[in-house]
This record gives sequence, structure tokens and C-alpha cells, in this order.
Amino acid sequence: ILGWEIVCKYQTRPHLNITDQELFWGADQYDFSVVLRGSATECFWHFAHHGEKFYLSFLVQWVTGVGQDRHLSVSVNAPSGLLLSTVDDAKGQISLEVKETGFHQMCLSNFHNRFSTMQVFLSFGVYYDNYQDPSKSKEEEERKKEELSKDLNNTLDIIQTATYKVENRVFHMFRYYSFSRMRKSADYFLLQFNSQYITWWSTALSLLIITSGYLQLLFLKSLFVSKPCTEDEKPRC
Repeated sequence: ILGWEIVCKYQTRPHLNITDQELFWGADQYDFSVVLRGSATECFWHFAHHGEKFYLSFLVQWVTGVGQDRHLSVSVNAPSGLLLSTVDDAKGQISLEVKETGFHQMCLSNFHNRFSTMQVFLSFGVYYDNYQDPSKSKEEEERKKEELSKDLNNTLDIIQTATYKVENRVFHMFRYYSFSRMRKSADYFLLQFNSQYITWWSTALSLLIITSGYLQLLFLKSLFVSKPCTEDEKPRC
């Protein structure tokens, strides 16, 4: 036991007999916001398996600066560097079937704005419609052969399949919920910007009206200035 504790303590590779298929396998989802400066590009990487589903959703929440443009250029590249999909818009979704196992690259480019900063909300991840643990593939094949030969109903397998379907549906529910939350946050920033815009313009117009009214009053008052008249001089209009 002491020797095993020493080996575990000083072992630099935590899983010597586990492949990348077993380490990274599983549905996951990430939601966060990122700020892009003018002409800036940000890239992210995410692992996906061959034959599975990869998705990316984005939405521009707000833009500040000179020459504002809400368009964002988004591209997804395969591990080999092949361009898989690209979108140039204020919001969009990319969904594709993975053809190559590895880390896929997602790049966000704000090249439309040279002097404007934007905040982008991202939601991306992978999900698996036909999940199967690679380490148990042989056991599953043998078990299926025994089931076919015995022709018995395996209640545990039915429960496991139903549980996975429920988890998959819940995953998709949270995926669409994140996109609706993305739109809600963008609407909030738009309302906040419009509120500030209306407040500043209302204040400026109020000051302009008060100033113009005061100047008109002074001009009308100057027309009725009366000068003292003598016998030789007569009042003139």
C-alpha cells in the first residue's frame, strides 16, 4: 500500500492506459461573453469526435466607438486547418457533423470596426446522439449476442437508453435556453443605450428651447425701448 501511494504521488501522467477518446468523450456546453477591440481577432478551441455534432451560437450584445458596425466574422476550422463554416452577421448559429477527431478552432474577428469595441455572447459545445464507451464496446457486442440468443428483455439496458435520451433532451433544452438568454441580454443593452440616448437628447433640446425663448424675449424687449423726447424731437416707431 505504501508503494502504491508513492507511485500515485509522483506519477506525472494521471491516466497511462486511457486514450483521448475516453478522456474527452461526453456532451458539454460553454456560455460566456468576450470583448473584442477594433480589428481584433480571438480564437478558441474545442475537442470533438468524428461523426458527432458540433454547434456554435453567437450574438453581438453591444458596440461602442466610432463607425459602429454590428457585423461579426466567425469561422470554424477543422484540426487539419480546413475551413468548415463561416458567418458574417450580428448573430448566427453554426451546426455541423464532425468529420475529423481533434480540437476544432473557432475564430471571432472584429475587422469591420477599426475604432469600435464590441461584446459578443458565445455558446458552443458538442453532443452525442449515439454515445458508446470505447472501452466497453467488446463487452457490449458479446452481451448483445447473448441477448439475441436468449431473446430476453434486458430491463437495465432499456433504462440506460431512456436515461441517455432524457439527458440528451435536457442538454438541447439548455442549449436553446442559452440562445434565448443571449437575445435577452442583447435587448437589455439596446434598451439601456436607447434610454441614455433619449435622456441626453431631451436635455439638449430642453436647453435649446429655454435659450431660444430667452433670446426672443430680449429681442422683443429691445423693440419697445423708449427714449426721452423733447419739443423738437418726436417719438418714432
